[in-house]
Amino acid sequence: MLGAGLIKIRGDRCWRELTCMDYHYETQPVPNPLAYYMHWSPWWFHQFETLCNHFIELVVPFFVFMGRRMCIIHGILQILFQVVLIISGNLSFLNWLTIVPSIACFDDTCLGFLFSSKEGCVKDQVLKIQAKQAAGQRLPLRYGCYIRKVVNVSFGLLIAYLSIPVVLNLLNSRQVMNTSFNPLRIVNTYGAFGSITKERTEIIFQGTSSLDPNDPMVVWEEYEFKCKPGDLKRRPCLITPYHYRLDWLMWFAAFQTYEQNEWVIHLAGKLLASEEAALSLIAFNPFEGKAPPRWIRGEHFKYKFSQPGGKHASQGKWWIRKRIGPYFPPVNLQGLKKFYEARDWPYPKQN
Repeated sequence: MLGAGLIKIRGDRCWRELTCMDYHYETQPVPNPLAYYMHWSPWWFHQFETLCNHFIELVVPFFVFMGRRMCIIHGILQILFQVVLIISGNLSFLNWLTIVPSIACFDDTCLGFLFSSKEGCVKDQVLKIQAKQAAGQRLPLRYGCYIRKVVNVSFGLLIAYLSIPVVLNLLNSRQVMNTSFNPLRIVNTYGAFGSITKERTEIIFQGTSSLDPNDPMVVWEEYEFKCKPGDLKRRPCLITPYHYRLDWLMWFAAFQTYEQNEWVIHLAGKLLASEEAALSLIAFNPFEGKAPPRWIRGEHFKYKFSQPGGKHASQGKWWIRKRIGPYFPPVNLQGLKKFYEARDWPYPKQN
C-alpha cells in the first residue's frame, strides 16, 4: 500500500491536485456498471475520494506498528478500501489478494466468533491451553516446535534481507513500481495508477468480405470483445475477480501504436483465418456462419461515458465515441504471410 501511495504522489500531478478521480472511472482498463455512475459524481466527492486514497495508502500502513487496536483499525480500513475498489472496477483478482494479508491484523479474540465452541473443537482446545498457561502451567514443547521456530526465524531473516532493495526503492525519488529485485521474486515492489490517462481510446476490429477494402461503398462489420468497450449500447461488464487478459491488453495497446504491439496484427491474422482459439476470446463474430472476412482493419476511437439522463443515455447508449483515425490499415491473410514468417510465427490456416 505504501508503495502504491508513494508512486502516486511522485507521479501524475493530478494526484497532488486531487483531480485524478475525475478521470479514473472512465479510463480504467475495464470499467463496470457502477463506474459509469461513480464517474458522474460531483467534483468535491472526487477530491474526497483522492484524499481518502492518500490516507489509506500513505498513513494507514503505519497503524500496524501502533498496537493491537490500531492494527485492527488498519485491517478494517484496508479491507473496506479494497471492497470499494472491487465494486467500482474490474481490476481482476488484485484487490481480492490484497485483502488476504489484511486478515493477519485480526487476532484470535477478533476472529473467535468464526469458530465453534463445542467440546473438542479448535476454539475449545485453544481456550484450554490458554487457561493452563494463565494458571502458570508450562506445556512441554515437542521437537517439531523447535524445528518450526528455526524455520520461521530463518525465513524471516531471508525476507528481511531480500526487502532491503525494496525499502531503498520506496525511499528513492525515482521509485520503480511493479519490479522484482531477485530471481526468486519473493519480495517485490508494487504500485498502480502512478499516472492516470485523461482520455479513453479503444481499438475496434472491423472486417469485410469486400474484394477492395478501399471501395467507399464497402461495409465494415465490427468484432465485439467480451468485456472491453465496443458496442455503445452494451452495458459495462462485471467480471471481478475473473480476468479477461486480452481485453486488458487491448487497453494498453490503444494508447500506443500497433508497431509497439505487434501481437495486435497477429490477432488480426488469426481472425482472418477464423481460428477457433482466437474466436473463443471474442464475444461477437460478425462472420459466424459465413465465410471468413477477406480484410480486417483496426480503427481508433475516443470513448466517453454518456451523460445519465442525457440524449445518448435515453437512446440506451452507455458510451459515446468519436473516430480518431486508423489504428492499423486493412490487412488480408496473404499479405500477412511475410509478416508472420519474419517473426517466426506459425502461419494461420484458414478454417
